[in-house]
Amino acid sequence: MNNIDTNCVNSLRVVGAEMITKANSGHPGIVLGAAPIAHTLFTRFVNINPNDEKWFNRDRFVLSAGHGSTLLYMILHLSGYGLTMDDLKNLRQKGSMTPGHPEYGHVPGVEITTGPLGQGIASACGMAIAEKYMGAKFNKPNFDVINHNTFVLCGDGDLQEGIAQEAISLAGHLGLNKLIVLYDSNDIQLDGEVNLANTESTEGKFKAMNWNYLKVCEGNDCNAIAKAIETAKKSDKPTIIEIKTVIGFGAPNCGESSIHGKPMSAEDVKKLRNNLGYNEPEFTFNEEVKNFYKENVINRGSKACADWNKLLNEYKKSYKDEYDMLMNFIEGKYDLSNSNDIPTWEDGSQESTRKEMGKILDWISVKMPNIIGGSADLTASTMVKGADGIFSVENPVGRNIKFGVREHAMAAIVNGITLHGGMRGFCAGFFVFSDYLKPAVRQAAIMKLPSIFFFSHDTVCVGEDGPTHQPVEHLTMFRSMPNVNLFRPADSKEMSQAMLCAFKNNSYPTVITSSRQAIPNMAETNCDGVLNGAYVVKKAKDDKYTLLSCGSELYLCLEAAKKLEAEGISVNVVSMPSMFLFDQQSDEYKNKVLPKNSKVMAVEMGATMPWFKYADYVKGIDTYGASMPIKYIFDYYGFTVDHIVEEFKQNILK
Repeated sequence: MNNIDTNCVNSLRVVGAEMITKANSGHPGIVLGAAPIAHTLFTRFVNINPNDEKWFNRDRFVLSAGHGSTLLYMILHLSGYGLTMDDLKNLRQKGSMTPGHPEYGHVPGVEITTGPLGQGIASACGMAIAEKYMGAKFNKPNFDVINHNTFVLCGDGDLQEGIAQEAISLAGHLGLNKLIVLYDSNDIQLDGEVNLANTESTEGKFKAMNWNYLKVCEGNDCNAIAKAIETAKKSDKPTIIEIKTVIGFGAPNCGESSIHGKPMSAEDVKKLRNNLGYNEPEFTFNEEVKNFYKENVINRGSKACADWNKLLNEYKKSYKDEYDMLMNFIEGKYDLSNSNDIPTWEDGSQESTRKEMGKILDWISVKMPNIIGGSADLTASTMVKGADGIFSVENPVGRNIKFGVREHAMAAIVNGITLHGGMRGFCAGFFVFSDYLKPAVRQAAIMKLPSIFFFSHDTVCVGEDGPTHQPVEHLTMFRSMPNVNLFRPADSKEMSQAMLCAFKNNSYPTVITSSRQAIPNMAETNCDGVLNGAYVVKKAKDDKYTLLSCGSELYLCLEAAKKLEAEGISVNVVSMPSMFLFDQQSDEYKNKVLPKNSKVMAVEMGATMPWFKYADYVKGIDTYGASMPIKYIFDYYGFTVDHIVEEFKQNILK
């Protein structure tokens, strides 16, 4: 390294160690080992502009190894993002701007919340998909208005996660050449040497998955790192650069697993300073370092942003229609305010809500040309696909992503597409396999992302496939997740409103489930009630009794109420497609839908737990399913009109 690179890197190492030691919490290993990687990347390549943080054509940086947040915070501090030295000193403290792992929306300059390993690299794949699609759609000769890279810093743990394997495989298949992964390869992880758990060939694996592989043998050589990144930017494939580093470089216990996540003692920080020949005062970046970052990150990024704005203005003059569409993408101006021509179904007709969902999505795809997504090798079953053909190397303007059987990466990729901006991502699968992708939905909820997740086959009515394919506890799982809106529509009217709500929303992820089997479209349901989460579909003479349900069981409750009424027992019937939205309503509205003096029986073909919040008695399924044709399912589990009436009499009228 030249003198200025050495000064900058050693400053990052020492101040980072001091931050972690002061906090008595954090991960010094990656800060000390990967400082040259991050320094080289940001001062020579990453185009960002702290004065226009959301500049659309900026490069995206994903710290997939989120435990290295200290390193990112220091670079954001030096790069003009408003993080002060006091913020750095308050690392991991209550109410600080520098939490334990990077948090999107909380820390300026952070592109994505990371921490759970593998999530970052998978979401970066989604960002690269969005860049590739928008570049193919809007770029013209001499007008590369969408032209930026997605850079990832990851470690050994990231690459061992299954989600990373899924995403890496898909990225290679799709030829996402603007995706560049910088692999901090130090041969150490928390439990010891990497070879105790993993002896595969990184080069062989990545080349087999259609990636470009490069290697830097000396992780302290900024020029070698820069040369590799330059080479990667010219590739027609995604690139991984394996950079051999020493974990905890300069610390007394460098090269050992103990430096990974254990703060250094004050005495060890002194030894670090001595080993690096570093003499600046505590918590100090000297003027040379500050000026270098100002010139090579802030000023360079500002110029790149200004150049892009000039290019965009020229693009507007030459391609007015394309410019207008691009602005609509970037500003998210597509909306669904006019839904008069949305697909409808006649009352009394019967169709599965998955088929209705697919037809409504096709309609939305015309109204919103900025949405993109697909299914996990289940398009023919979920009925969910993107428009305009398959997204591929040959057709980068296709909006149907063939995710393959990669549920976890699929959901994280959708988050990345949505985070990138300009586009909205969605995906689909069988509801029971939501188990495989739940962590990515949780990440979306934490980041307040409006990612959309469709799931068909939402009850034991899957039938012959048996308990492995019959969801029981899954509705409860998503209903219990903060900031996740789960819809379980009962027919086409409820489905259409749920989907409109999902695509209009901008502050939380939405899960929409659908039935495998055909269910009736009911005259009693309505669209407006869905927006309140729950509403009365059949009003009794008084409020003494209520049947509460959603999804495919609502029709059974309506028929049960009619049978009870014929016996002189008047019963309210309430549809509750979204507990999330209902819980946000006023007490007055809640009491109107579920009067306090009403005895309530809830009915759903799933785990009973969430319904006890609203009901005195719950008819559900708290055991795993069994394999049988669907015609036997309803009687076997007691989900017939007669069974519901009998249980109502035994448990509500008693």
